[in-house]
Amino acid sequence: MKVKSFTPETKGHPSCSSRDHYIPIFLAALSFSYFAKALSGSYMKSTITQLERRFDISSYLIGIIDGSFEVGNLLVIAFVSYFGAKLHRPKIIAVGCVLMSLGTFLMAMPHFISGRYKIETSARSSVNSTSNLSPCPVSSPDSPVIKSSVSMLVYVFLGNVLRGIGETPIQPLGISYIDDYAESKNAALYIGCVQTISIIGPVFGYLLGSLCAKIYVDIGYVDEGEYKCDARWVGAWWLGYIIAGIITLMAAVPFWFLPKSLPVPVEKHDTSCTPEQTRFIKDSPGLKFRCEEPANLHQMAKEFMPTLKRLLKNQFFIIYLLVTIIQFNSLIGMVTYKPKYIEQHYGQSASKANFLMGVINIPAVALGMFSGGVVMMKFNLGVMGAAKFAFGTSLLGYFLSLFFFAMGCDNAKVAGITLSYAGVEGVSYQEKSLFSNCNSNCLCSGREWDPVCGQNGITYVSPCLAGCTSFSGSGKNMVFNNCRCLPLANPQPGNLTVVLGQCPRSDSCDKIFPYFLALSVLSSFIISLGGTPGFVLLIRSVSPELKSFALGIHTLATRTLAGIPAPIYFGAVIDTTCLKWGNKVCGGRGAYAVPEWLSCTGLSQWMRWEIQQDHCGACVLDPRSEDGIVAKAGDGGGDGVSPP
Repeated sequence: MKVKSFTPETKGHPSCSSRDHYIPIFLAALSFSYFAKALSGSYMKSTITQLERRFDISSYLIGIIDGSFEVGNLLVIAFVSYFGAKLHRPKIIAVGCVLMSLGTFLMAMPHFISGRYKIETSARSSVNSTSNLSPCPVSSPDSPVIKSSVSMLVYVFLGNVLRGIGETPIQPLGISYIDDYAESKNAALYIGCVQTISIIGPVFGYLLGSLCAKIYVDIGYVDEGEYKCDARWVGAWWLGYIIAGIITLMAAVPFWFLPKSLPVPVEKHDTSCTPEQTRFIKDSPGLKFRCEEPANLHQMAKEFMPTLKRLLKNQFFIIYLLVTIIQFNSLIGMVTYKPKYIEQHYGQSASKANFLMGVINIPAVALGMFSGGVVMMKFNLGVMGAAKFAFGTSLLGYFLSLFFFAMGCDNAKVAGITLSYAGVEGVSYQEKSLFSNCNSNCLCSGREWDPVCGQNGITYVSPCLAGCTSFSGSGKNMVFNNCRCLPLANPQPGNLTVVLGQCPRSDSCDKIFPYFLALSVLSSFIISLGGTPGFVLLIRSVSPELKSFALGIHTLATRTLAGIPAPIYFGAVIDTTCLKWGNKVCGGRGAYAVPEWLSCTGLSQWMRWEIQQDHCGACVLDPRSEDGIVAKAGDGGGDGVSPP
């Protein structure tokens, strides 16, 4: 089998005059595919708390499911980036979009094959003692038995793996296609546009997550107003996956009609390295098979290992790779759990947390990515200039993030967990602390999580543990009366009552939250300014014929060493901050319920401390510009502002 690629004289291929026509079309198609994959990926992260509550699972298990995307990606990335660069790149991207769409549809499958979600609450009970409620209600046509949570999540896991496989060709083949056939002076701006669109995708992903979180998971089966304020509310998480799947399928259409190759700009007819690139790309024999030459697939396979060896000998590329692995560990951990952090730490709803991520934080990142591309084009930054710019913005962003230390909240007031029934503050990890003389005769269960808010501003784990003896009203209007545990913390006369749901956070926490958002936006913008220069740095640090392969190896390394482990170990650490877990319908530990806020604050700062390691690693790219790696090639362009 022969694989032919385009030369300007090849019959039946676009003429040189048509390049300016096809490049904008390909740019628009690639941008939309970036938008689609970013939308579905961010929507996945916006549903984390919904999936935890719906299937009663821990953050650790959610981290494994989230990392399954990277598993699918790394299974094929090296081969797709190497062989795909020599085949029909647009059609390979189209196939990838179709696979992503199928995977996204598969992730919604558990909703349609599992039973309806039921919130076990005292609002449904006619007795005070939660111990009298049946832990495993007899199934009926209106209440089918919920199947194993783990077996249901296998569909989500496999769907995410398929999404990862489908996403593989988009970045290495799409970016290299633009860099091959666009004029050098415009390439950085085009790449900046694509990266910006990829950041806009999460805006709509989180907004979609916010919208779906407002709709009850089983549409039309319950009175949504009855459970809207319940801490265990689960939104229609599955609906967004169907919408995202349709959008991703649409992204595949234009790539089927684009040509395999375009005329190469005159300035790129010479495939040798620029004077600046020769300072850190070692001299080596040219590839036997360039993209423009016919080649046999068997012969290309034989060249795979020599090509990989040649790439890994590029010390500049290896240093860049190590730096980005450290950076991606911290960034992936924060992006995955930031909505959960906002929801749990600042007492915001899942819908509002996703909305804020979409309309405030993500646009700042998009603007920063685009601005970085404009700076690259305006000042004509070379490789070392891009490295210095990326390092400077990252360092400034890190110093700004230090101010997050002053923006933490105190622990929520939960009787028996963060303070005693007498009102003395102190964290307790033991179940026996939930019991006191005021509720000792109620036969309460310490494993339930049916929170109620007292008139004294303290949350109680359940009406039973609040010592309540009667109730009035029904549904969301139910009020529990004569709650004997309330006077212990705040003695006052009268009929002491509690209502369903957790108490709102303190006013001081609400006042801090806007400052947290403002600082988050500013630091995100500053750090993202270096995003596009950093990406251009990657493709300029290798020989022209190795661009697609280098992008693939970079993706493979970051997926394997950051994308997979980061959500898992961040989730495991988050689980260690939990003071109270929910309880599954038929026993066993349920979802994350009450965290230790001070531990969460420390975790947040630990995430940002990892970013500092990235900045320190980036120093290697700059101070060594006059010696070490880049000094081996002699003089030229030490200021890093020569054309790439």
